[in-house]
Amino acid sequence: MDPDPESWGEGRGKSTGTLLDTLRVAVVMLDTSGRVLLWSPLAQEVLGWAGEHIVGRRVGGLFGPPESPPGQSPRRGPDEIPRMPDPSPAEQILADLLRGGRWDGILSLRHRDGHTVQVETRASLLVDGDGRPFVLASMVETSRLRTLEHDLAALDSLFDSSPLGVAIFDRDLRYVRLNEALAAMNGRPVADHIGHTVQEVLDERSAADLTALQRDVLATGRPVIDLVTYAPHGRGHRSLSYHRLVDRAGRVLGISATVIDVTERVQAAAKVERARRRLALLNDVGTRIANVLDVRRCAEALAAAVVPTFSDYSGVILHAEVADGGELPTAPYGDNTPMRQLGTGAVRWGPEVERMILTGQPIRFTRKSIFGTVLITGQPRMVSSEEELLATTFPGDPKVRAAIALGVHSLLVLPLRARGVVLGLLVVSRAREREPFDHDDLALAMELANRAGAALDNARLYVREREGALMLQRSLLPQSVVEPPGVGVAFRYVPGSSGAEVGGDWFDVIPLAGGRVAFVVGDVMGHGLGAAATMGRLRTAVRTLAGLDMPPDELLRRVNELGDDLAQGQAEGWMATAVYAVYDPSTRRIAIAQAGHLPPVLVEPVTRAPGGEETGAHPDECQARLVELPSGVPLGVGGVRFETTELAVADGAVLVLYTDGLVETRGQDIGEGLERLRQTLCRPLPSLEDSCDDVLAIMQPGREPDDVALLMARLGGLPAGSTASWTFPAEPSAVRLARRRVRDTLVEWGLAQLTDVTMLLVSELVTNSLRYAHGPIGVRMVRGGSLLVEVSDPLPDPPRERIATLEDEGGRGLQLVARASRRWGTRHGPFGKTVWFELALP
Repeated sequence: MDPDPESWGEGRGKSTGTLLDTLRVAVVMLDTSGRVLLWSPLAQEVLGWAGEHIVGRRVGGLFGPPESPPGQSPRRGPDEIPRMPDPSPAEQILADLLRGGRWDGILSLRHRDGHTVQVETRASLLVDGDGRPFVLASMVETSRLRTLEHDLAALDSLFDSSPLGVAIFDRDLRYVRLNEALAAMNGRPVADHIGHTVQEVLDERSAADLTALQRDVLATGRPVIDLVTYAPHGRGHRSLSYHRLVDRAGRVLGISATVIDVTERVQAAAKVERARRRLALLNDVGTRIANVLDVRRCAEALAAAVVPTFSDYSGVILHAEVADGGELPTAPYGDNTPMRQLGTGAVRWGPEVERMILTGQPIRFTRKSIFGTVLITGQPRMVSSEEELLATTFPGDPKVRAAIALGVHSLLVLPLRARGVVLGLLVVSRAREREPFDHDDLALAMELANRAGAALDNARLYVREREGALMLQRSLLPQSVVEPPGVGVAFRYVPGSSGAEVGGDWFDVIPLAGGRVAFVVGDVMGHGLGAAATMGRLRTAVRTLAGLDMPPDELLRRVNELGDDLAQGQAEGWMATAVYAVYDPSTRRIAIAQAGHLPPVLVEPVTRAPGGEETGAHPDECQARLVELPSGVPLGVGGVRFETTELAVADGAVLVLYTDGLVETRGQDIGEGLERLRQTLCRPLPSLEDSCDDVLAIMQPGREPDDVALLMARLGGLPAGSTASWTFPAEPSAVRLARRRVRDTLVEWGLAQLTDVTMLLVSELVTNSLRYAHGPIGVRMVRGGSLLVEVSDPLPDPPRERIATLEDEGGRGLQLVARASRRWGTRHGPFGKTVWFELALP
């Protein structure tokens, strides 16, 4: 009896979709003479005869061929049963039934419409309650029965011959049927499964997961297809598929299961995934270290890249000379070889980890240790026991004890090689529950180490080349600058942070005669040692020409003419931008010319009227402005004249000269950088040094700039009473008057000790002007770091020093000036020339 109450309700009504409906079993009752006593409705459906037409008649007419000749329909009424000649098959069957009480076989019966129906029949001789015998027969169409038999045969074949594991479970999730393949997978015979659940057959862990899965499929009807799980007891992997079984009437019968052993498939997929991860690790490590051109940063990137993907802890140990960018190690590794740990990586940090791997700590080892063996032989080692771990460096090493305390159980010691030389070691380790390294891991690690060795060597070479280039460039730049009276100077040079080649940015501060000072900033196009060398030659040329006291535009013109010689060896040509400015503290005027350079910035103090109101600018306006100058063309181009612009500057104004690396940003208009610089310089300037730092910090936050040269000069005047000047007519009395004014001024300045030599030299220069010039003679004295005296006249030709003989009465004036003064010279002016000399203060 079906224990499910729902099945009882189904029996009260008309059941559809069951197996009996598919087979259509017809039931017929006959007496012993072959007369029909009972004719079921299914018999009517199978043979077409209604019960009222056949009950009470003999069934012999349903057997055999029709009475009419072949090819003609029998002549009978619509409800007339055909008659067969005696003896009929029915009589023979009845005779067999009476003798044996049972008969079964296949009969060919005549359908009412004339065609033949084959039915498989089973008949039994029975006795009713009154002792009268009767025949009960059941009939099934052979076509439907054969279809069912084929289906059952296919099902049997599936169970018996399929290599897949197949099982049927009832509604209590007990095995109803399974094949040998599944029994073999479970390791138990088929008989041990029938009537049992998976909880009674499999291990507890596997059974719990499968039971929950089966219950869900039984309850919801949602199938499970190709679910990969661990096999019982963890031996391999299986693919599970579950479906709910429902009959044609919609009743749930149980579930079916298909089980496939996919251990090889999973292992193959795992190998593919492992290979993919290995390639991804190689690619990741290569990407991280490929463009790192610093040995320490490269070591840090390498150590970080292998954790936690490949190992739990990592360390990069390098020869001390390699770490500092020196030569490759040539001496054999020994107990005293200096080694340093540069890069470290860990899944978690703590005191024990820092004791084991600490960045920067020296590493000691013995020649016979594993570290020493790998360094000497260049062959990797895999450590897989505590005894081997203790032998990695030297007995009692606290770093090894810390590793054991952390649960390190597997270690790879790998040589970092470049050009056949071992630079150091890559040490990776696994701890706790993580699976130990195998030979595949060793091969992967060696590939990583080989790539890392080449990258570290490139970084080492880069460090050497960059340090050499920077050393050259810094040697060509001024290490200190002069600060004449009334002028304060601050400067910065920042080398570019990307690429091994330095740039050609430069600056200089050049003292000139008369207390004046020249400021120059330039930028040679290109990078590398060639640009640095050209920069040095340009600086030398500018400094040399500046001593001739020529105007800024004339100086740039002459430098441009010397360009091909200055840039010798640059077959592709050369270009440089520059700005040159000359400031005179005594007049507070500045003359500037530029060659394709960015405009200077002039930061002027805000002046206030007596009432406290600002003049010359609105209170909210910034006092930093870009100086508008004719831009000119870069040096090395030619074809355009340079122009000098003169400006009067306020006392305390700051002139800012710079190169394009300060204001240029990739993807941004240079105008935005110039405006940002101007706004930055609007801030209060406590000191020039602080201002330089502030400008660099704000203009280049977090980016890798090109070379930057920055020069800031505070322009002030000389202290009151530091200058004196006179103009004398071109008459003989000019010498006497000039001597008197010079003497009085020196006494007033407290420089009476210089009176004799100064008066002598002024007499000589004024006498020369009277002899050759026809116009006013000017004399100016400036007291600063030295005593400067200038004598000017309208004659444009400079005086020439000549060697006078014993017989010559003159020609010794300039010789006297040259020998008595610290230095002397001449310069051209807009209305003539000036001869000057300097005397050291007592």
